[in-house]
Amino acid sequence: MADSVRRVVVSGGSGGIGRAIVVALASEGYEVVALGRDSARLAALEREAGAYGLAVRTEVCDLRDEQQVVSVAERLEPVSVLVNNAGTARTAPLRGTGLELWEDQIRVNATSAFLLTRTLLNGMLERDHGRVVFIASTAALVGARYTAAYTASKHAMLGLARAVAAEVSGTGVTSNAVCPTFVRSPMTDRSVAHIVERTGRDADQAEAALAAASPLGRLIEPEEVAAAVAYFVSPAARAVNGQTLTIDGGGIHS
Repeated sequence: MADSVRRVVVSGGSGGIGRAIVVALASEGYEVVALGRDSARLAALEREAGAYGLAVRTEVCDLRDEQQVVSVAERLEPVSVLVNNAGTARTAPLRGTGLELWEDQIRVNATSAFLLTRTLLNGMLERDHGRVVFIASTAALVGARYTAAYTASKHAMLGLARAVAAEVSGTGVTSNAVCPTFVRSPMTDRSVAHIVERTGRDADQAEAALAAASPLGRLIEPEEVAAAVAYFVSPAARAVNGQTLTIDGGGIHS
């Protein structure tokens, strides 16, 4: 990286995608701080990383809470890379989508990214160097049945990524997004369990139904998403800003 700051913040850092991103960037020599709500999972991640000699530490933070987010983010400065990865997904038809479900998806998927980016961006601009990467979803590009809240939240996240890119254009800071289809992760495991519960299919059949959303006919591996993030963070991508990298095997052309 161009400057001496090597600190990375990854929200939702203890889950499937987040963990892969944390490990990938720490393996490249970054000091990585993983944020999340589950203290046990964060502690396990820190122990695992330490066993491999990786510079990873964790912070418990409810990313839906503005005061907590701002306090943690300010304490972690200076930060050179922010990966907005925190996410949640719950499905329901629009008529069955209550306000609580809607607001929770918006707050976790979009508002947390807004709060972290707003807090950390000034320091990046002052140093004239920084990378912001948003882990959105193919749901940020197209709509699907029973995903009104999730789809709206991911569209909001992608819109934020593009707005930030416009604001930092011409500086040493970039803002980009990664949009994977279903990834092998705890979130997808919950989707599989929901399908099993609602349809009576077994777990393999439910996973196959999700995998069919991609021309690849399989789930995306977390490491594939992490590789995309590593590219956006790297010096090779210093001229790449406001772009969306879709990881779905070619199902969506954007």
